[in-house]
Amino acid sequence: MHPILLKIGPLSVPTYGFFVAAGFLLGVALAWKKAHQEGVDPNIITDLAFYILLGTLVGARVYYVAEHWYYFKVRPWEILYLWRGGLAFYGGFLGAFFMAFWYVKKHKLPPLFLADLTAPSIAAGEAVGRLGCFSAGCCYGKPSHLPWAVTFTNPHSLAPLGVPLHPTQLYHALANFIIFLVLIWLYPKRRFPGQIFFTYLFLYGLARFFIEFFRGDPRGYIGPLSLPQWFSLLAMAVSVAMMTYLPSRKKEK
Repeated sequence: MHPILLKIGPLSVPTYGFFVAAGFLLGVALAWKKAHQEGVDPNIITDLAFYILLGTLVGARVYYVAEHWYYFKVRPWEILYLWRGGLAFYGGFLGAFFMAFWYVKKHKLPPLFLADLTAPSIAAGEAVGRLGCFSAGCCYGKPSHLPWAVTFTNPHSLAPLGVPLHPTQLYHALANFIIFLVLIWLYPKRRFPGQIFFTYLFLYGLARFFIEFFRGDPRGYIGPLSLPQWFSLLAMAVSVAMMTYLPSRKKEK
């Protein structure tokens, strides 16, 4: 819709980058507040956020570039053009996961407790960040004649111009906001460490699986399903397995 948020002379602020940064800062602020409520040193969240940001950016970009290698192999310099969009959630999630795992192991912190604490923040940050996708036109939907279909007209948009499309970016934003509300409601009722995080992973995988049917941007496919859909099925399967295993482990202790 509006790829450039602000332009002053030769300098411009991309809307995509603004919303991604805003989503990240919102997530950190929410996690910092929750840490304070739980009696956890908020500085741990600040330090952890730095490593998560690094892992997210690297993982999300590597996944996106690999998924669109047919494009980047003839334009390798554009791999560094992060301000134009092009961060894949599951790549970012894996990158953030491994960096966070390394951090909590190094400092001997309780991983499942911290995962529960930060899960609502991830959903909230993703909801805001998807507004950046909408602004840039990436992650666009298939052609649609529904009343809420959107038509991109800005020549700098990454979406096809002049065609009514499913606003899949907004579908993602709405789904993550609903997930955030569910996790906030469930958090004080949690029965075992890891319940909030794996609930998040299951709900995100479920939402992503169905939204993928409305996506129109190029993505890799294996059989009838896109790569994100296969990752979504894996995420849901892992979540169900862990939410079955963790309560029994707690009883054994």
